Amino acid sequence: MNRLKDLREDNDLLQKDIAKLLNMSQTGYSKYETETNDIPTNILIKLANFYNTSTDYILGLTNDRKLNYKRNEK
Repeated sequence: MNRLKDLREDNDLLQKDIAKLLNMSQTGYSKYETETNDIPTNILIKLANFYNTSTDYILGLTNDRKLNYKRNEK
């Protein structure tokens, strides 16, 4: 199960699109999708915010894509 790939494809985005959003190479981002590299916390949070989902969903700790809490708006 690869949540990052599913989220990206569900939004009709390419790896290079997400890599650009994260200010990194496509190859670097690809390693998160293939689980070759662990996702740093700051990147995980950026991805959860971008996809409007929880870090728990991305990490596979829940199957609920919806946020179950209200974020603190800054």
